[in-house]
Amino acid sequence: MKKAYLSALALLGSAGTLLAQNVASRAAQSTNDDATPVVLRRSCAAHDVLQAQLAADPALARRMDAIEAQTQRFVAARAAAQRNGGGATGGSTTGTSSVLSGAVVIPVVVHVLYNTAAENISDAQVQTQIDVLNEDFQKLNADANKTYSYSSLAAATPVRFVLAPGGIVHKFTKTRSWSTNDAVKNSKRGGDDAWDATKYLNLWACNLGQGLLGYAQFPGGAPATDGVVILYSAFGSRAKMPTGTTGTFTTTYDLGRTATHEVGHWMNLRHIWGDDGGACTGDDLVTDTPLQGAENYGCPAAGKSSCTNAATGGDMFMNYMDYTDDRCMFMFSQGQAARMTAVFDAGGARSSFARASGVLRQTAAVAPTTVYPNPGRDAVSLTLPAGTDAARYAVRVYNMSGHEMTQARYNGQGTLQTSALPKGLYYISISDGVNTSRQRFEKE
Repeated sequence: MKKAYLSALALLGSAGTLLAQNVASRAAQSTNDDATPVVLRRSCAAHDVLQAQLAADPALARRMDAIEAQTQRFVAARAAAQRNGGGATGGSTTGTSSVLSGAVVIPVVVHVLYNTAAENISDAQVQTQIDVLNEDFQKLNADANKTYSYSSLAAATPVRFVLAPGGIVHKFTKTRSWSTNDAVKNSKRGGDDAWDATKYLNLWACNLGQGLLGYAQFPGGAPATDGVVILYSAFGSRAKMPTGTTGTFTTTYDLGRTATHEVGHWMNLRHIWGDDGGACTGDDLVTDTPLQGAENYGCPAAGKSSCTNAATGGDMFMNYMDYTDDRCMFMFSQGQAARMTAVFDAGGARSSFARASGVLRQTAAVAPTTVYPNPGRDAVSLTLPAGTDAARYAVRVYNMSGHEMTQARYNGQGTLQTSALPKGLYYISISDGVNTSRQRFEKE
């Protein structure tokens, strides 16, 4: 079961050993230009990519720790509210409490990068992937009613995916195979640039190499590389293709569940076994997923267990965040749904989507947290409620167009460094994970 909160850096462990294990497990792909890639078992590089990003950007660990703190506060407040018969997040006596009041609409942009005709998947195939995401995240998938050990824990999330206007980009590239170095997300490197990551979920469909099915960027990473990369032949669902069309698909991974898995990472879910290499110590930071020894492949037999989870129902191998075949994964747990919802709440890493959807409903307007001096220059201080821990707060700065100004840094001790901001007007958002105060600020 899940343990006390761990920092993002400690949680994700030793990159080198895990990377070697993953690379060793990846099947070779056909060298025939128009042949559909052969993938013998699922492999996702999200963990490895995050390890590389953490090594390259020391500040990323701090950002992820702040995101994790907000997530844990949201989950705790939501659980308390549910115990008390309240709403999704509960209320408070300080700040401005916000809750999601409907579905968060996530506009999706799909970048189809192709070198051969087979890789240039059709708009119809792209649409099947959007359909699968909506079914899986809203618990509307046809296989959601299967009988299994954890059926009572299956949950929906308050999200709805829609293709953005003009949001399917087909682009020829000279690159025949892509790696996890994010070149596919960069036009100057032969890929295609991301659309504004605060407004769109970017998906790249391409000929991803090394036997990989996909990888995603967790919340907190650089906006220019934010999104999900998926092997073109694992993009979409063969079963949902219009009558008379076939699409381009890899057998076994042809129901669209690779994108469900990777978008789960984009919404802050870890692999269900905790990426511990089978040590039975890994933590995915979700309380209702059982401790699991390692990833599962194929379609395990009912009751398959590891570590000490036999008594609770065995491995949750039917979870989207395991490595089973598409037809054998069909649920998120309630704890995972709460964790994903947290990123869209006020102060969450992806709250811009909820604001744009108009589903952050104000439930209380009481004494706000303030900043001083205002106007200010190099730094401002936060006036926080008496007895509160300054480290609990997530502080973000936005310009008047709504773009986050990442050069402003909060030290976790009540001071926001603003020296790197250009002169002008800004909004400062101050959140404890449940309550949010927004202050207009002038930088002199």
